[in-house]
Amino acid sequence: MRIAFMGEALIDFTSQAGGDGALGFEGHVGGSPLNAAIASARLGQPTGLLTQLSTDLFGERILGYLQRNGVDTRFVPRSAAPSTLAFVERTPQTNRYAFYAAGSADATWSPLPLPELPPECAFLHYGSIAMLQQPAAGAILDMVRVSAGQRVVVLDPNVRPSLIGDMVLYREHVAQWAGLSDLVKLSDEDAGLLAPGQPLGALAADYLAAGARAVVVTQGAAGATLWRAGHAPLAVAAPRVQVADTIGAGDTFTAGLSVALLAQGVQRPAQLDALDDGAWRSAMRFAATAAALNCTHEGADPPALAEVQALLERTEAAAAAC
Repeated sequence: MRIAFMGEALIDFTSQAGGDGALGFEGHVGGSPLNAAIASARLGQPTGLLTQLSTDLFGERILGYLQRNGVDTRFVPRSAAPSTLAFVERTPQTNRYAFYAAGSADATWSPLPLPELPPECAFLHYGSIAMLQQPAAGAILDMVRVSAGQRVVVLDPNVRPSLIGDMVLYREHVAQWAGLSDLVKLSDEDAGLLAPGQPLGALAADYLAAGARAVVVTQGAAGATLWRAGHAPLAVAAPRVQVADTIGAGDTFTAGLSVALLAQGVQRPAQLDALDDGAWRSAMRFAATAAALNCTHEGADPPALAEVQALLERTEAAAAAC
């Protein structure tokens, strides 16, 4: 595997329209790290997931989905603990979530000894709700510390306020995690929760000062912006698409960015510093295009590499014609 993701793997139950007070949900395999792992695999990179799955019916469904999409599951032990379940209500502004994760299989992931990732693994991703659950959060941070300097460590906090009891303490934790990471990716919605009232650049500067080499903030249809120490911010636009759903878009962006950085030759943290604006712009455009294509389907449904390349070519041709 070239890219590894750590964290939750769950079932998303998405609200469906119902009449007369009916509450209906449709279940899909999900979880931010799992969605990103699926995206990375579909984009052509050997990809693995580090988590623990239940032996219940949901765990079986999750494992089958990972394997059908070509995700390496060698570091996925099984447990009699239940699967994590998430209920998602769509609203015109955003999506609302309710999680049932206490004591679940992925929340209790705590392998001893820690998994030994293969030497070709260049990127290690973490974040999301697994960082709110012990002992999984401790094991994940142990893996992050072991990987320091050996591979590019990527943090996507994927903030879920309904699960956070003490937001002030959580903000401190995210700042600490940023200091352990080479690349921090977050959404503008995450940034608003982590640093209310602050400009995006101010939060990025804080994370860079903590030790991150690069910070990328996605802004939905407005695209994404990169901050690096000693450089002006670099922004890219998102391609225009017909949006069906935004679930999984941020996860697809995160995966797409690592896939594109690998294509730029990045295999170790220090190589991020050597990338010029053109290389970063190309990588971010690839990630934004993958995320946009995910939004053209209901639910998290990342695109294949050929779809991303085709839309990039059409976008470039349209820009050249103007």
